Amino acid sequence: MQIKKPKFWDLKRASLFSYLLWPLSKLVESKSFFKIRQKRKFSNIKTICIGNIYIGGTGKTSLAIKINKLLKNKNIKSCFIKKYYSNQIDEIKLLEKFGTVFTGYKRINCLEKAIKEKYETAIFDDGLQDHSIDYDLRILCFNNINWVGNGQVIPAGPLRENLNKIKDYEYIFINGNLENLNNIKKTIKNINPTCQIFTGIYIPSNINEFKISEKYLVFSGIGNHQTFLSMLKNNKFNIIHEIEFPDHYKYTEQDLEKIILRSKELDCNILTTEKDFLRINNNNLNEIKFIKSELFIQDEEKLINDIFKLNE
Repeated sequence: MQIKKPKFWDLKRASLFSYLLWPLSKLVESKSFFKIRQKRKFSNIKTICIGNIYIGGTGKTSLAIKINKLLKNKNIKSCFIKKYYSNQIDEIKLLEKFGTVFTGYKRINCLEKAIKEKYETAIFDDGLQDHSIDYDLRILCFNNINWVGNGQVIPAGPLRENLNKIKDYEYIFINGNLENLNNIKKTIKNINPTCQIFTGIYIPSNINEFKISEKYLVFSGIGNHQTFLSMLKNNKFNIIHEIEFPDHYKYTEQDLEKIILRSKELDCNILTTEKDFLRINNNNLNEIKFIKSELFIQDEEKLINDIFKLNE
């Protein structure tokens, strides 16, 4: 059974539950600290790792797709590497729409396969906490609505690592729709004054397929449901009902029947994300439409120049 993240994780301050779980969080932090760090460096391929410390919904996959597109525009042979998790097949399918994906239980084995096939650059969708590889470039992603939740490490909060780990990263992305940017940037700079902060904005790429004035029921099972809603509202979609499922939710026939029945009761269209659509496998696909979105990077030229330096 899939469950949503605990609500107290995304409160703006620590709750009683967080304080009760704090000792366990300290154990998680200490385990990370004492991990053996025998990282391998690869000279015959460039490696870019896009990851997070907030669990889920930070735009890693969207940024990986965008960077792959930028590299292809410069005729650089690039691929994706995604560790295999059975509940993340949707992300693998989405990446496969845009390029070659090497997937398996160990990222380092996937990288060795990419080297054998003469790829010049490998883009890792997640893996910052994988200490087996010395990446050439590491990018830390946040979502500007979720940000860091209550700021606590799991299980007291939604962070994989202490927020002070920001000081270890040169490149930080804030993805979303421009909410809360000033406060987030200020916090980041207080921890790491020398890091480079980039902003990613989600832009719907197939909006011309929809009549936005019509009524819509919107559902998703992603890590940033509110960001998806924000993108639609910013583009004037008339949303009259929305349903949020857990991240990477595996839809059942009953789930979809309930969604379709509710849409008929409300006399509205059904809209979801492309990632969710890839997880739907039933006979009612004609009744469910999906929005494609692309990440627009502010100050993209600066990022492009730094990435291309890797391949010089």
